[in-house]
Amino acid sequence: MGKESVTFLQVDEDSAGQRIDNFLLKTFKGVPKSHIYRILRSGEVRVNKGRVGAERRLASGDVVRVPPLRIPEVRDEAATPAREFMIVHEDEALLVIDKPAGVAVHGGSGVDFGVIEQLRRARPQAKFLELAHRLDRETSGLLVIGKKRSALLRLHDLFREGEVEKRYLALVKGRWRDRLRNVRLPLHKYLTAEGERRVRVDAAGKPAHSVVRLLGQWQTPWGEFSLLEVELKSGRTHQIRVHLAHLGFPILGDEKYGDFTLNKTLQKEGLKRMFLHAASLRLPHPVSGEPLVLAAPLPAELENFMKRIGSENAAAL
Repeated sequence: MGKESVTFLQVDEDSAGQRIDNFLLKTFKGVPKSHIYRILRSGEVRVNKGRVGAERRLASGDVVRVPPLRIPEVRDEAATPAREFMIVHEDEALLVIDKPAGVAVHGGSGVDFGVIEQLRRARPQAKFLELAHRLDRETSGLLVIGKKRSALLRLHDLFREGEVEKRYLALVKGRWRDRLRNVRLPLHKYLTAEGERRVRVDAAGKPAHSVVRLLGQWQTPWGEFSLLEVELKSGRTHQIRVHLAHLGFPILGDEKYGDFTLNKTLQKEGLKRMFLHAASLRLPHPVSGEPLVLAAPLPAELENFMKRIGSENAAAL
């Protein structure tokens, strides 16, 4: 166990606006959440010498007094390898990378570390790096990271309010019929008997809206495939994957909702991952408000598979 002593912390600009409970949970990793809330309820935590509730928002310059805490020894961070990723855009407020497939955005659920932990390790001088949104581990493409708390809070607002235009490319099994289709199907999250997180279309689920555009079609030795652009109007877990699979057009290579027999065949033909890529983002800059338009090209492994099926076999649209 670590040392036990009273701690005084000064709130910097990057932590300004944060609730005191979240600030303490982040600062004292490993201390049980129940203990953090107990010391808040008891009045042992002071801000500028005064008692505060868990909902108190901090301001830059505030001094936080924390009573002695028993802090478990944390795992050696050296186990997390430093890694930089392909940068699409970077300024003082945010960082946008092109995330490769197969890399989780953060550690947890059996994953020791993800993009955010590797970036922090690679940039020890960075005071603040936090995810603005999520991408599935199997999905490649654009991922936005806040470099300042004020920018992160604004980014969260933009994503929540639908001010961010998110478009993905997906190659699916089957012949998609419509040039443009609005898919509105509610989604419900649940756990399998093995404890794995899954999502299904369910009338009792949360509203979810995807706009699907047809980009191309191919007749291949393994059946008909359609290339779709999917614009997310909501951001539910596994939304694109479940919407398309439910309609009978599973994404190629999807190991949770896909055609497993076809996936095995396509692995032998060179498609060893899910064909889903976060290709473009359009949003107001969180500080300046100026339009920010970002794009990430198809990764080489997906581009090569597209060449494999042959553009000369594209059906007329």
